[in-house]
Amino acid sequence: QVELAESGGGLVHPGGSLRLSCAASGRFWEIKDMSWYRQAPGKSRELIATVTRSGEATYADPIKGRFAISRDNAKRTIDLQMNFLKPADTGVYWCNTLYTALPDVRKMQEAWGQGTLVTVAS
Repeated sequence: QVELAESGGGLVHPGGSLRLSCAASGRFWEIKDMSWYRQAPGKSRELIATVTRSGEATYADPIKGRFAISRDNAKRTIDLQMNFLKPADTGVYWCNTLYTALPDVRKMQEAWGQGTLVTVAS
């Protein structure tokens, strides 16, 4: 079983920056794609960024050009650098990973972090 631990959330002024981090630990065979989701107040959770093991990243339109996802396979971590933050970016941010584990490494599994709150306000 993989556990994800998120950190870096907090209060920031509009136009400011935050860097979220997520560390994977536990029992696994291989960590696959890792992603960041978020859920704004009154809205459903949305996928905002995904990074493959090879480093290929995809982004949702609302954060393109402002956020950057990265990963360190050796450290089993992913980061989300958030720049030019807007009040609309306020919400809970979730780390997610797809992974395989023994005994059946063909079975794709999924883990979620506990979420970290980002508040963008003056």
